[in-house]
Amino acid sequence: MKLTNNLWLRLICLVLSCLILWQTLPAWAQGQALQKPRPTILEFSRERCPMCEYMEDVLVQFKAKYGDQIEVRLVHIEPDENLFKQYKVAFVPTQVFLDASGKEVFRHTGLYTLQELVRKLKELKLM
Repeated sequence: MKLTNNLWLRLICLVLSCLILWQTLPAWAQGQALQKPRPTILEFSRERCPMCEYMEDVLVQFKAKYGDQIEVRLVHIEPDENLFKQYKVAFVPTQVFLDASGKEVFRHTGLYTLQELVRKLKELKLM
């Protein structure tokens, strides 16, 4: 009886350990392609802001052309207020440029054209 209880306990521990490891495995181990970290543009904006909408359109065009090189993330204040506080963003639109390690390398408040954005990213050596 004691041997059976010990065996069940080991089996339960083994199953739980496998579940925990499975959840923490890298994405490629779960059948998804492994992505190396990429530089990121955080676009801070508000809904119904004409300048923010313009920048979002520019970033949609940018993502269509260069989305495989640089991550683009739109951050709206309503659901992402904590990110606004974390990056100390007071005005919108604001773009925060992060290198592949997640370190902020530059920020800009205002508008960019697609060409200006690409030029700036090349200048920062993020592309």
